[in-house]
Amino acid sequence: MSIGLLGNKIGMTQIFDESGNIVPVTVLKMGPCIITQIKTILKDNYNAIQIGYGNLSSKLLTQPELGHLSKSNIQPLKYLKEFRVDDPEEFEVGQILNVNSFTMGQLIDITGKSSGKGFSGLQKRHNFSRGPMTHGSKNHRAPGSIGMGTTPGRVLPGKKMSGQLGNKIINIKKLKILQVNTRENILVVKGSVPGKPGNLISIMPSK
Repeated sequence: MSIGLLGNKIGMTQIFDESGNIVPVTVLKMGPCIITQIKTILKDNYNAIQIGYGNLSSKLLTQPELGHLSKSNIQPLKYLKEFRVDDPEEFEVGQILNVNSFTMGQLIDITGKSSGKGFSGLQKRHNFSRGPMTHGSKNHRAPGSIGMGTTPGRVLPGKKMSGQLGNKIINIKKLKILQVNTRENILVVKGSVPGKPGNLISIMPSK
């Protein structure tokens, strides 16, 4: 049973398919990851596998984090993440996971943090249309009216306004794997992936 992996986004490029068409792709460096803990219904009330990724100096971890990993005789790891599974008995602590569990043509779900774009206005953040640019108009990119008057006399929650854009966890579903390099633990995925090059991402087989 294939579970999720942690890795980094390398960047985007393009390849040619069998028909000579250009296909935009994203190159991902996934794993190798190590299983750090196995959770079961009897002990933890749910079945899950915790995996770790990214070697790190022990000086950069807290004592509880070091104690959690040293309990299983595992080196310090930078990232830990859980994935729900149906049969935790198929795995064991210390097992190495890599891209061998994924195949060409398989569909996967990718989760990562999107690029932060700072404080953005209505046109960029919510795709609002602008006001007229001529004939003495004083409203070009202004928000205009944002609520009612006497009743209810306030701005309702959820109103689309200016604010922070990007820098959020994004999940993109059903991206197709075009190439698998088991030697370098690299996946080539069709389409774009959230975040900048070097961004931490996690992948899971699509349901």
